Amino acid sequence: MVGAGVVGASVAYHLAARGVRRVVVLERESRPGLGSTGRATGGFRVQYGSPTHVRLSLLAREELLAFRATTGVDPGYRPCGYLFLARTEEEMEPLRRALAVQREAGVRESRVVGADEIRTMAPWVRSDDLVGGTFCSLDGFIRPLEILRGYLEASRRLGVEVRCGVGWVDCRVEERAGGRRVVGVRAAGGDIAARCVVNATGPWAGVFARRAGLEVPVEPARRQVAVTAPCSQVPEDAPMTICSWDGLHLRVRDGRVLLLWPADLPGEDPFDTTFSDRWLAALLLKVHDRFPCLREVPVDRSRCLAGLYEMSPDRHALLGPAPGLPGLYLANGSSGHGVMHAPALGRLLAELIVDGRCLSLDIRPLRPSRFAEGDPNPEDTLL
Repeated sequence: MVGAGVVGASVAYHLAARGVRRVVVLERESRPGLGSTGRATGGFRVQYGSPTHVRLSLLAREELLAFRATTGVDPGYRPCGYLFLARTEEEMEPLRRALAVQREAGVRESRVVGADEIRTMAPWVRSDDLVGGTFCSLDGFIRPLEILRGYLEASRRLGVEVRCGVGWVDCRVEERAGGRRVVGVRAAGGDIAARCVVNATGPWAGVFARRAGLEVPVEPARRQVAVTAPCSQVPEDAPMTICSWDGLHLRVRDGRVLLLWPADLPGEDPFDTTFSDRWLAALLLKVHDRFPCLREVPVDRSRCLAGLYEMSPDRHALLGPAPGLPGLYLANGSSGHGVMHAPALGRLLAELIVDGRCLSLDIRPLRPSRFAEGDPNPEDTLL
């Protein structure tokens, strides 16, 4: 296992729980969680416009509800809901289409809400121009680092070895009859022979794969978070509140409001995680207009941060054997949904590796070969 973020930790745990005797997790940083996992804001939702995303969330929720019993750690799942806002009937249309997808997948808790209900549900929102939105009571929040801790602690109890500070890891590839095959990894401290290597390197998945002579279509995308000083203007149990037209959204964590907006300023280094004050200035103009109660609440600049999403071309994960390189498995490209879907992704990949097929969910839409086959997933209308 290469990468000790929450996806890699989930795969390691589920492999060990299914009886795999020797699982080694390699992390180049000094400790787990220093990459994208530690910078995630901890949202969880089943409100998607893709049936695959909805089903992944339902499977992940099943795992989260059992998480304390299986790992001994509280994952922090709080179903406070997600509230999507719309200003026009045109903006309502993709929300309604997504609602139909959710219904088809068995979700009954998501529903349309009107402007009057939004005013009651979210008085911190300027709602004079809203026509409605959607809300789901299954959605809410999780604690990314606690989920990581739970998986790692449970993995170690099952015999998984976690090695940190190993620097960059490379696949060992041999030419054999029939072509190239991964036979292990090379890292600080020596080579490790392995029948299976899992690429769980997050935004670095494409770089890791290219060093093994393989193209994996995953690229990093910077996402930034502004954090306010402690305040009471928005309650702790407020739903994640999202402007569907531009992605501006907020949530409350530990008494502070987290402010997010998916726009970014292009930079030369795709792996740059420097927080941008220019982005913050543009964000606050939007925040003060849509959430006027925050106009007098200062941003705590020292707590603002930037992290990296691992983006795939269709914004769905790549899960399964790497095309053209037997022995390498991919758990990459979740495109901002990696933490919330990690419980499901780890379970599914462990099933595939151990049993040769997935028992819990059809993962054909996530097969890494779909791009070469010209069969990407349709656009998710709620991304």
